Amino acid sequence: MNERMNHLGQPIGGELNQWEERPSPRRIVLQGKYCRLVPLDPVLHGAQLYQAFIEKDQEADWTYLPYGPFHNSKEFDVWLENACSGNDPLFYSVIDERSSQAIGLVSFLRIDPRVGVIEVGHIHFSACLQKTPMATEAMYLMMAYVFDELGYRRYEWKCDSCNQGSKKAALRLGFKYEGIFRQATLYKGRNRDTAWFSMLDKEWPELKEIFHKWLDEENFDDKGQQKCSLQDCR
Repeated sequence: MNERMNHLGQPIGGELNQWEERPSPRRIVLQGKYCRLVPLDPVLHGAQLYQAFIEKDQEADWTYLPYGPFHNSKEFDVWLENACSGNDPLFYSVIDERSSQAIGLVSFLRIDPRVGVIEVGHIHFSACLQKTPMATEAMYLMMAYVFDELGYRRYEWKCDSCNQGSKKAALRLGFKYEGIFRQATLYKGRNRDTAWFSMLDKEWPELKEIFHKWLDEENFDDKGQQKCSLQDCR
């Protein structure tokens, strides 16, 4: 679609002469109406996250992550300190605006400012965050930061090809399916074929309007149930 011809008569990609390296994401608060994303602080958020994750039997939520479930708060705290304190992946806690409690975590990873590509991953939402406006808004806040503030070209979502819930979520949010990388890695003593999804900067303006429409307070009844689905808003 974007092919041009060079002086040798060979097809080449679209011109990007004006492209400049983009900044890396920073440790800032991403503020929404229903939730906010705050750089993860193991001291401030560790106990709240652990409590949210054990509130209900959520062992199945850890199946497709390379770590967890954690059997006690000390084990969880050690993981937070060792895995969640760097800049890539860069972790955020999802904070409920009503309770000011940390109820989930997300991250940017495989950050490549030189070419403007970044991935969202390590998504772990507690039961009280799943299937709520906060969950969708958290994803929207990250997209808006990536495209509107940082100016990246490509936003990626990858998951175990067996993880039907993650693949369904990616499509619901507007990511495009790209295919399977067979035997891409291994974890927890098993093979992982990885499903790839992406979202591009040129697709973002239309998706942004859809998210605005869905996240509008008028789209939810007094019990917080949606009136129109994200798909309906398309």
